[in-house]
Amino acid sequence: MKLYFTKTPKIVKWIYPKRIWSFNESENTIFLSFDDGPIPEVTPWVLEQLRIYNAKATFFCIGDNVQKHPTIFETIIAEGHTIGNHTFNHLNGWKTKANKYLENCILYENSEFITQNSKLFRPPFGKLTSKQSDLLQKKGYKIIMWDVLSADFDTSVSEEKCLQNVLKNTKKGSIVVFHDSLKAKTNLYFTLPKVLAYFTKKGFEFKCIPSLNQ
Repeated sequence: MKLYFTKTPKIVKWIYPKRIWSFNESENTIFLSFDDGPIPEVTPWVLEQLRIYNAKATFFCIGDNVQKHPTIFETIIAEGHTIGNHTFNHLNGWKTKANKYLENCILYENSEFITQNSKLFRPPFGKLTSKQSDLLQKKGYKIIMWDVLSADFDTSVSEEKCLQNVLKNTKKGSIVVFHDSLKAKTNLYFTLPKVLAYFTKKGFEFKCIPSLNQ
């Protein structure tokens, strides 16, 4: 049974007003984001697709993957994309004590390869307690959620359904979630090029989520 929304309800945004769900944009701007990388099987392909359309995006990286694949991580930054903290070990906030959760986020931050700390944070699974949120915000983090979820990670979702999740729900200022992960690969490879082509043709521009350093 599906336990997520592909379009974030207004009531959820109202309950958590300090978290960023989308941006109020007067221009045709979309904010693509990619969670769970970097990995060699998927992330370089994503970067190639973005390059074709001169699109910029935000990559919420797992610290352990950054340690394993630092060259790919450095390429993300070199190509003008923004990076964000996705914890070091992809922790589920609802199953982790607040102090342990914060320690894991700081472990990501202190990695020898994290030379650019943007202070953007996205909780894995979108699961974060109020206490964890408060601790992160006191550390200066902006908590970035989303208003459009592609559901590329869900292997029960068809490629076409994944595509329609994005095309039907995305508007000016939307933050869209994809995953540069093995689990999402099939849906991502089908959906991402079509999303880039569709919205580019409609005059949209793809930008990074602004960090505290911008």
